[in-house]
Amino acid sequence: MQGVIERRRSYLQLMRKMTLRKGSFTVDDLAQIAGIPRSTARDWIARLFDEGCLTVMKQPHGRAPSRYAATSAIPRTACRKIFTAVDGEIVEVVHECLSSACAAFCARHHATAHPAIKVIREGTILREFVRMGRYDINVGLWPEPAVAVTGIWQEGDEIVQRIRSVGGPAYSLTGMMGRAEGVIRVDTVRHEHSTEGCIRTQALQHIIIGIDNTDSLEEGATFALAIALLDYLSELSGTFPIGHHIAMLWQDLPEKTAGNSCSAIELAVVPEKADLIRRAAVRFVGDESVSDSWGIAMKTGFIIPKSLHQFGMKARTSLVTCGEARQCARECDIYTYGGAGIIGSLAAIGLAHEPEDVINTPAF
Repeated sequence: MQGVIERRRSYLQLMRKMTLRKGSFTVDDLAQIAGIPRSTARDWIARLFDEGCLTVMKQPHGRAPSRYAATSAIPRTACRKIFTAVDGEIVEVVHECLSSACAAFCARHHATAHPAIKVIREGTILREFVRMGRYDINVGLWPEPAVAVTGIWQEGDEIVQRIRSVGGPAYSLTGMMGRAEGVIRVDTVRHEHSTEGCIRTQALQHIIIGIDNTDSLEEGATFALAIALLDYLSELSGTFPIGHHIAMLWQDLPEKTAGNSCSAIELAVVPEKADLIRRAAVRFVGDESVSDSWGIAMKTGFIIPKSLHQFGMKARTSLVTCGEARQCARECDIYTYGGAGIIGSLAAIGLAHEPEDVINTPAF
């Protein structure tokens, strides 16, 4: 990450110098002055344009290429995406940040301010699970938290998240969050010692998809197919990818192909797209699997029932049958399809929220 940040700073400085000297620059100009391939220069220009650091001065015309100008070294927003999913009275807030350090900062302060919030940080992605309600929480300078979630509720098909902050987080609230993908709008009010804002997002539906037995002794890998599935579904409108998980199951299974690992992916979707996602996922896995025993499971909502979690833990330590898997799926209202792979696919969902250092290690 540090290398990426350094390259970003270096390339942006070059772009600012070219803007000051010539008023604008092209992809070829950056490639030549930075000594990098033209494709790399194009990728960095596109990235910094998306961050709001560049503007297009002249569109391409005939053989004349696009010309760009640097606007600022500070990105318009450090918040890439903010979206929310609902499961009963619990709201999941997913915040994808430009910086893992910023995500870690918010995770620390949110958890300190509101201990009842479950906070999970995975790199630049911050996930928070908050019970609906309004909370009276003070913010301020250390040792008080600088930012806190002071309320979250649903209005129609929108989720309203109220945040109180000071300092840098207040700047993020007033100047950055409203530009994040998934945000409908942000309404802010400045108080004497803090800034408070309401962030409106669509109330989405959380989906967990588990897959297993998609490989053979000769080829394929379930984890790779799961990543490809997440990428594929993310291209559909109205979907927001969240993450991918790998869990190791019972290592003494006689018919295992390799390490007996299964995969789960998580995403949030507009509610009316859930059935489309299910059909697309089944078709994709069926087309791409190199095994006839592949299985898929799909759960709506992020709350893992106790019996489903117990099923996942049992699959890590002993033999589980397809009959047990189908019974658990019926009890938990989970859709399954396919062959013996439904065992691992269901277990992957049950283990999706376990710590990675636990489920990536075989259980004995």
